[in-house]
Amino acid sequence: MGVPVEAIRGLRMARRSLDARRRGPRREARFIVHVDLDLEAGFESAALNKALASGRAQEVEPTVDFALADMDSRWRDRNVVVVGTGPAGLYAAWTLARNGIVVDLIDRGPSLVGRGRAVARFTRTGELDPERNLLFGEGGAGTYSDGKLYTRTQHPLESPIVQTLISAGADPDLAFDARAHVGTDRLHRILPRLRSQLEEMGVRFHFETRLDSLDIIDDARGRRVRSVRTNRGEMKSDGVILALGHSARDTLRSLAAQGVCVEAKPFQLGLRIEHPQPLIDLGRFGPDADIGRLGHAYYGLIAKARGECRAVHSFCMCPGGQIVAAVAQPGLLCTNGMSNSRHSSPFANSGLVVTIGPREFGEGNFAGIEYQERIEAAFFEAGGGSYAVPAQRVPDFLAGRETAVLGRSSYKMGMQSARIDRLLPDSMTRSLRAAIEKFDSQIRGYAGEEGLLVGIESRCSSPLRMPRDSITRRATGFANLYPVGEGAGYAGGIMSAAIDGARSAWSLLGHREAD
Repeated sequence: MGVPVEAIRGLRMARRSLDARRRGPRREARFIVHVDLDLEAGFESAALNKALASGRAQEVEPTVDFALADMDSRWRDRNVVVVGTGPAGLYAAWTLARNGIVVDLIDRGPSLVGRGRAVARFTRTGELDPERNLLFGEGGAGTYSDGKLYTRTQHPLESPIVQTLISAGADPDLAFDARAHVGTDRLHRILPRLRSQLEEMGVRFHFETRLDSLDIIDDARGRRVRSVRTNRGEMKSDGVILALGHSARDTLRSLAAQGVCVEAKPFQLGLRIEHPQPLIDLGRFGPDADIGRLGHAYYGLIAKARGECRAVHSFCMCPGGQIVAAVAQPGLLCTNGMSNSRHSSPFANSGLVVTIGPREFGEGNFAGIEYQERIEAAFFEAGGGSYAVPAQRVPDFLAGRETAVLGRSSYKMGMQSARIDRLLPDSMTRSLRAAIEKFDSQIRGYAGEEGLLVGIESRCSSPLRMPRDSITRRATGFANLYPVGEGAGYAGGIMSAAIDGARSAWSLLGHREAD
């Protein structure tokens, strides 16, 4: 690009992605690398100008810090309650603490040690604790996913968030890997370190502390939350950030009854599909790939809407992973995928989901949630009412018949052969069948005997949104209430939720950005 070495003040790998597409008769995997150059101020060259004009090079926004230069000084020495220790809540608390705010961070679930014991007991016995599970507790639902950071938002806060994870023990490659993945095992080491750093910054953690209601007043400053009422008592607060997650249904209904605006929105629903990992490796990389260098193959597949078939896409694909029961309410079943940092399971699994809306679930603010819970209850019963998953081999799902022999799976709580093609709405079954047949042309064997479908995958996005102002990010009708993250309907993964929490903390402190 016409940049002499002496003009370069620094460089870093910004992004690395793997291109394993077939070129003619051969499949040659290669890495594509983007590099950031830090140049001397005012440097120009004809070659660089040409590269900038063509798009081969582009100017990069400078990174930012969580601390604000334009903070509203009236917030100094005030207290904020943050509800939820998922990524949105953790990084809202981090941002507030970096700016000198006193933060009480509450979560209805336990800290990681107690949570881990409860999850192990549930997996072993099938006895569910509604407050200690794969959805509630330190780190939120993402603690028992696998820490995917694939969803990059191109926001300047992305880099400092990634750096906090790296400083707490994440792989340094996280800073540039296009398929950045922390791993469930590493998340369990990183989260306590993040908590220690937050406590050093003055954040006070309150686990097993459930938000029950808000103490709301109307005065000259508008409708405000004066304190939060919890199962452990009342906490005064000058501001509240709600990072509830997508499964705190009782809390959402309680807040709506108090006048917090909520509205139904479209969400994704589907199944999880599982294959032997070597089948996916072969289909993506070919027979001669060096898995030791490349790592296990992943995929991101899309089938566009066509005729009566809706669009289908893969979601949360876990190479070398396992399927888990992500539940917090008795009598309901929902599956999710997770994987450790080494992708050591012999199986690959992914969600295959379709977007549904009011046409399916009807009118009403909680209609989407009620529809979601009805279908989760149907799948729970079809699995035998014991958190075993109803399952069907892919060829049997396509042909509309029950599976005689299910075979092996990564799911540890048992399987029950069932006609899950009948448990889904006809339009969804039809769309999934068409998509799977299409995906088989991209990954040979995808629709074959080695493929297994289990269900249901129903919590990959929230069926509800809490409306907020696009500039101030305040909840509609409130002067100091800030709904954030996945549960509020404004994020779809760890990174987007973390950024949403941090940006809303900025807004609370007077910094203004448009959504």
